Amino acid sequence: MVISLRKARTIIRKSLDKGREMELKPLSVVVLDAGGHVIAFEREDGAAPGRFAIAHGKAYGSVMLGMAGTAQMQRAEAQGYFMAAVNGVYGGQVVPVPGGVLVRDKKGAVIGAVGVTGDTSDNDAAAALAGIQGAGLSGEI
Repeated sequence: MVISLRKARTIIRKSLDKGREMELKPLSVVVLDAGGHVIAFEREDGAAPGRFAIAHGKAYGSVMLGMAGTAQMQRAEAQGYFMAAVNGVYGGQVVPVPGGVLVRDKKGAVIGAVGVTGDTSDNDAAAALAGIQGAGLSGEI
């Protein structure tokens, strides 16, 4: 299974809807495929222009490591040298905090990741998970 453009757009729409429901700051949302390639991205009015890189880094680290943002942050806290090395391997593109959410198929295989940024990391993760679930998929924060 792959994440289609239609599903990616649904994930983004539902993530942004959740952000507005929670009264979050303006969000930016990116959806990546299992190879770390961008399927779709949107930035709400008022979101800082640099948010793409942060959203991408959250999702990219998740999909490339097969480890959601929450687990990456725990790993960074326990073994900072490891995450620093990983970030070096991936050209500084990994942002190891919540808000990077893995997307899994019904068998548990990683089919992509969603990165959300703009509010607190935990709120970003909640918005991403709502978007993934709203598209009928399974997410891991």
